[in-house]
This record gives sequence, structure tokens and C-alpha cells, in this order.
Amino acid sequence: MTLKQLAGAAVLAAVATSAAADSKFEHFGSVEGWNVFIDHEKNSCMIESIDSLENVVQMGLTKERDVAYLGVFTKAETSIKKDDKQAVAILIGSNLYTGEVTGMRGNITKGYTGGYVLTDDPQFVEDLAKQYEMIVFPETSYSFIMDLSGTYKAIEMGRECNQKVLAN
Repeated sequence: MTLKQLAGAAVLAAVATSAAADSKFEHFGSVEGWNVFIDHEKNSCMIESIDSLENVVQMGLTKERDVAYLGVFTKAETSIKKDDKQAVAILIGSNLYTGEVTGMRGNITKGYTGGYVLTDDPQFVEDLAKQYEMIVFPETSYSFIMDLSGTYKAIEMGRECNQKVLAN
């Protein structure tokens, strides 16, 4: 299974980590440790979780709503550079996804670095919703585990939010 590659798609270029700090985002609701925001620029919604170490996970849809994104951001020291691309493998449950991560630095909240992947694979989103952790294997650094607790209800609230945004 592969993560869809979209060269030049600056999906998260305007996303601020954390969304609550940016006025283009409106808080829609919270569930099981996740916040759901309306992104007024994209006329879409995203979900966000911040762990005890202030690492941020964001998920949502592109403006066209045909591709999902998953972004992970940290205050820890990284070698990630803006717009750099590197291979990544993500294990969720028994499914291994391979693709490319695009680095972000500077166009997100000061002090954060990270990257995002894009996908049009519905199984990837299903796995994110139903599994409790994912293991990320970046090309140039050590693997790490992300807690997915609460994603099922957060994704459902995100879908509800998107339906509301589309109805307006």
C-alpha cells in the first residue's frame, strides 16, 4: 500500500501548530483528547491532538477534499528542513504504508518542526481510526510511536464538522 504523492501540494503550509493559537481556525468541539477545528481558509475541518511532551498530530482533508493529510510536529531537535522530501514507512495494525513525508519548518508555530504525508487510501484512514498506535519509520532518523487513542471518535467528529461546513 502506498501513500499518494502530490508534488508541490502545500497542504499544511498555513497550518499553525497548535490550531487554537491561529484565528483562521474556529474550535468546533473536543473528544477523547482531540480537538476539532474549522479551517476557514480551506473551508474544511481538521483534528488535532497534543501529547504531554507538546508533540502535535493533525489530520484533515485538503481544500479539494480528495486527499487526507497526517502531520506530526515536535519541539524536539530534528534535522527536518522545509519542503525536504524523504521516504517514510508507517505501520498501523498489520498494514504497512510507504510513501513520502514533506518537511515543514518556519511556516508553523515558532519552535516546531515536522512533516506531513498525503494519502487517498481509505484503508489508511480506517486504520488510523481503529488502531491505538502507529509506528513511523522515517528514512533518516529513528522510528517513533504515535498514540492514536481517541482517533475514531475524533475522525467521526471531524466528518460531522465537514458536513456542517459544506452545508453552510
